[in-house]
Amino acid sequence: MDVCVAYGFENMSHVETWKGNEFIALASDVSFDYPVGGFYSGYYAMMVTRHMKEFGTTVEQMAAVSVKNHRNAYHNPYSQKRNRYTIADVRNAPMVAWPLTRLDICVMSDGAAATIFASEEGIKRLEAAGGEDSQAAGQGDRHRSRHRRHAHGRSAACRLRHLHERLRHGAGAELRGHTRLLPEALEARHPVPRGALVPGRPHGGEHGLPRAGIKDPLSELDFVELHDAYTSSEIQTYEDMGLCRYGEGGPFAASGKAHMPSVDYGVKLAEKPRCAVNPSGGLIACGHPVGATGLMQGVFAIWQLQGTVGKHFGDATLQVKDARRGAIHSHAGTGTYVSVSILEREA
Repeated sequence: MDVCVAYGFENMSHVETWKGNEFIALASDVSFDYPVGGFYSGYYAMMVTRHMKEFGTTVEQMAAVSVKNHRNAYHNPYSQKRNRYTIADVRNAPMVAWPLTRLDICVMSDGAAATIFASEEGIKRLEAAGGEDSQAAGQGDRHRSRHRRHAHGRSAACRLRHLHERLRHGAGAELRGHTRLLPEALEARHPVPRGALVPGRPHGGEHGLPRAGIKDPLSELDFVELHDAYTSSEIQTYEDMGLCRYGEGGPFAASGKAHMPSVDYGVKLAEKPRCAVNPSGGLIACGHPVGATGLMQGVFAIWQLQGTVGKHFGDATLQVKDARRGAIHSHAGTGTYVSVSILEREA
């Protein structure tokens, strides 16, 4: 095929919230995670309390993620929640699973998204018809939470599967697999010494970014659309993707480095924006219609690279200036499935 369409959708409003949560939780490890917890909010609350214990991450730092993403979404007409919250608003919201409040968590949504994939020949056809091209490269892996290394240092014998496959017709994309030990539970999962740089971790970020030739994501990416189902997962993914060092996700969240220079966040930021994270508003504000979420991120990323955010939103506030390269990150389960794609506008 030279040109094909990928689409996803979800109608989550057709069931009660508890039933929707149950359906979603079945994407976790059903033989281990699901029987002992049931809902994701409990899983992620346990992960972040460990992160807080090991690294001193604060609830205010998590709330800074919510404030950032909601205030970005205020300028996005496709978002489900367009509100200007403060740190106090987030912390005073109803508690769901300590320390996560309702405003720390994404909401169930109805939604759909579609993207077009093309071979080199298909791209020529699209360009001739007035389309614009982006290139992508990335990798996704899967693992079960009980196969991660434990705090006492032992690792399970399970290793990732080989993925020896190349996408020969994917607009320059290449996908390769490695076999490595599964990661610990606090990259969003298991404690690593504060400030440590841990090369070769088999998460989507560690796989996809080096393959795309990216050594310093904070400097080499113009934006990231990141899977922020929880404010805590955004903080922990900063670390996994190499936007900051392990243990420094909390301070990074509040620093201003992941913010947009054109948005008023209602607080004085200590540092200038470096790489906008979730300029769309992310899952927390845009919603999380599960079957459409990953493609939703792709759509927003392509608009950024095309420089057409103002056209589609009717407001150019969220347009990353001269965006040439961005990343989309998505995961499912308790970090069970992770994918990172790098999209780059051709010179």
